[in-house]
Amino acid sequence: MTESSAAEPVALGEIAEDRLLGGRLRLLQPVKGHRAGSDAILLAAAIPELGEGPLADFGAGVGTVGLSVALRQPALDVVLVERDPELAALAARNAGLNGLDGRARAVVGTIGERNGDLARAGLSAASVAWVAMNPPFFESGEVRASPVANRRVAHVAGQSLGDWLKTVRHLLKPGGGVSIIHRAEALAAILTGLETGFGAVEIRPVHSQAERAAIRVIVSARLGSKKPAALLPALVLNGADGRFTAFSEALHRGEALLA
Repeated sequence: MTESSAAEPVALGEIAEDRLLGGRLRLLQPVKGHRAGSDAILLAAAIPELGEGPLADFGAGVGTVGLSVALRQPALDVVLVERDPELAALAARNAGLNGLDGRARAVVGTIGERNGDLARAGLSAASVAWVAMNPPFFESGEVRASPVANRRVAHVAGQSLGDWLKTVRHLLKPGGGVSIIHRAEALAAILTGLETGFGAVEIRPVHSQAERAAIRVIVSARLGSKKPAALLPALVLNGADGRFTAFSEALHRGEALLA
């Protein structure tokens, strides 16, 4: 559930403070363009307990996923990785807004490019306990790109899903893992990307309503595991009346988990 307060103008356009997770998570984010919503909340709910971590939030935007998990796990350190410097700056402000600036930091980096961005930001090989990925859903040329810059960057990838997963493999500690939310149609590409180095793959379909095809998948896997794959029970977001189910409502208020 989201509540909004007064807005202020910055380079990204008008910025408003919204409240998610039943008001516990405060987020400054652009009024126009890509905004935090169900995908980020569901991905955060799928991250397991990690102790100190750290957790790397890839494609962090304004920090929704990483900060949501950090609020829930009081010892967890989080690195919010975002390629847009203005969004990364908002993510850093949001860490402070939620009292998490001591445990969450935002870095500017392009995932999948061999330019040393992540290494310079302190993300070295085998240094991360878990990665949360909410990557752009489309590759360049698949859809008409939005004229709104932050929506375009969030929806259309500059690098392939395989490139993102190569970076994940490089950064994860042995036994570490990754959780991904994506379009249901991307499941084959996700599983192909996880064939090298990963096991214990868990797939959870997400349906808008019980009688409709899945619209999302949440996929988790662990580096180096030999455990076989598992298809988890489907998550149905809405009842026949089009409203959130009781469990879906609890997830969006931060009162239930998928992990």
